[in-house]
Amino acid sequence: MKKIVILVLATFAMPALGDALNAEEQRMVEWIDTHTDDALALLKETVDIPSGTLNLQGVREVGVVMQRELDALGLETEWIEMPEEMKRAGHLFGRKSGSGKKILMIGHLDTVFEIEDGARPYESDGEVARGHGVYDMKAGNVIIIYALLALQEIGALDDIPLVVAYTGDEEKSGRPSSVSRKDLIEAGKWADIALGFEEAMYFDDTDWATVARRSSSRWVLTVEGKQSHSSDIFSETVGAGAIFEAARILDAFYNEVRGEPHLTFNAGTIQGGTEVDYDPQQNRGSTFGKTNVVPRKVVVHGGIRTISQDQLDRARAAMQAVVAQNHPHTSARIEFADGYPPMSPTDGNIALQQELSAINVLLGRKPMPALDPSRRGAADISYVAPHADALAGLGGIGGGGHTPDEYVRLLSMPLAIKRAAILIYRLRQERAAD
Repeated sequence: MKKIVILVLATFAMPALGDALNAEEQRMVEWIDTHTDDALALLKETVDIPSGTLNLQGVREVGVVMQRELDALGLETEWIEMPEEMKRAGHLFGRKSGSGKKILMIGHLDTVFEIEDGARPYESDGEVARGHGVYDMKAGNVIIIYALLALQEIGALDDIPLVVAYTGDEEKSGRPSSVSRKDLIEAGKWADIALGFEEAMYFDDTDWATVARRSSSRWVLTVEGKQSHSSDIFSETVGAGAIFEAARILDAFYNEVRGEPHLTFNAGTIQGGTEVDYDPQQNRGSTFGKTNVVPRKVVVHGGIRTISQDQLDRARAAMQAVVAQNHPHTSARIEFADGYPPMSPTDGNIALQQELSAINVLLGRKPMPALDPSRRGAADISYVAPHADALAGLGGIGGGGHTPDEYVRLLSMPLAIKRAAILIYRLRQERAAD
């Protein structure tokens, strides 16, 4: 076990930097190295505040900490409340004006762990840090702050027009999204560049850049059959019953709709019997039925992920066609609800990836290829990607996201801060050259 740890540490150790970084970039690198402990102290402070999406007070408390940091950077901060009936804490935005390339930096204050999951405070063995939300995504929130502090240290922050958006409900976003994501979308329309600071991807001894993320939306299939004594099932007067019809539909989804690259769909819950009560908002339900009764109703709740809106439209149409081919004496309907839109790969996104890859090499690491979008889920950056060039995955390196064992590698924190600070510095320089 000790040998593995040594190999991992060697992977993250960076050789001495060459002359390709200019003097100001070198100054930022040196400043970040001397302030890593401060960044980790901020990470501990926020991880020690439980902030599951539905723990509104906890989300707001993390927001107070991050607002303090944004205020100290000179940003104009605002806590954006959500309607009371939405049962979400709200969002923290920080803004500053400038004349350069307009940059939106995206984080989120909430975690997937709710009060009933218990609290796992920050703990560190000097190599990794653990705790609820440490990886997804309180490390990324801290990286945003310290990248801006590094830019401030060399006087480069002053002329950068900037919005920092910390949403309070990324893990379980409030509905409708037209309300909960209104301010984020407006910021995306304002921005030239959107940068997402959820966890970085590292595997196969390679750093990966996220230029695309798939959509995440929902569907509910409701199937009805003719309730009767089970001895009459398949008869001309009774037919197949709701469960057999639901099975036909799901099997056809698998065999006829599945197959396109980046298209996946999942049936997450299924309830079937003579009586079905299901709440899609809570993902909970109850069912009653008997083996000697032909079932009357089935409800299936699922999700779908696509790389583009066109792929989503085609998949929905194909699912609708399957649903319409009903077995005798059954009926079915499928309803779709929009969620996270896709972040499609674009030339602008790829240009950002290439810029980040070049920086990664200058920091002593390998080039960063574009990640297969099937390797990650949806995120808030998808809401703004239609309006601005976008790059995601700028957070810390770790693992165990959405599990009690999530962790972040401590040596990845200064690396991520450096990459973000130098990227923004160079984007600022490009606009100055224009």
